[in-house]
Amino acid sequence: MRSGLSLWVKICANTSLEDAQLAADAGADAVGFILAPSPRRVTPEQVAAITPHLPPAIEKIGVFVDADLATISDTVALAGLTGVQLHSSGSDNLAAQLRARFGLSLRILQVIHFGEEASRQLQTVSANPFVDAVLVDSRTASAVGGTGISFDWHAARATIFDGGSALKLIAAGGLNPGNVTEAITTLRPWGVDVASGVESSPGRKDGQKVREFVANARAASARQ
Repeated sequence: MRSGLSLWVKICANTSLEDAQLAADAGADAVGFILAPSPRRVTPEQVAAITPHLPPAIEKIGVFVDADLATISDTVALAGLTGVQLHSSGSDNLAAQLRARFGLSLRILQVIHFGEEASRQLQTVSANPFVDAVLVDSRTASAVGGTGISFDWHAARATIFDGGSALKLIAAGGLNPGNVTEAITTLRPWGVDVASGVESSPGRKDGQKVREFVANARAASARQ
């Protein structure tokens, strides 16, 4: 995290207005909605019923996995999204097309997964002028996000969170109120993202966990 900038906090995988409003009230900068196969999946129509009731300042991020330009564009317009999170290996041109379609009003996040290919992936994304930030996540054989599993933060700090990229780096994967302080202290990211770590059950947020996560993240970032 660069000196003088506040930590960006996103509460992802919201499935109801109540949970999205909870994140906003807790002080999150962004809420996320999963628009891809997942136990936490919502439809564009469901998101469209939520976003008009949220504070204008909070970012509304749609999470897409291998979706095409038409699908993403239609969903952004219908659901009132202000950003997209792209899980896709072939999104270089997609980011450019989205920027041409929506301009700077749309935040574009690209996901990479920590592992042997992470450094190479980060170099590729860093060369893409249309990507605003990179979200570094964990993955399993069956899931590209929302795994509840953290990656090796010390290894990640040495390889990709070492200041070598000009892009904003967001830490995700296995974060929760109890470990977010350690993650921020170790990685010093531009932002953090949490989903299952603040849930009472898949797709349902725990109010106390959400508030504790945001408070702990803010406190940790203030000490950097």
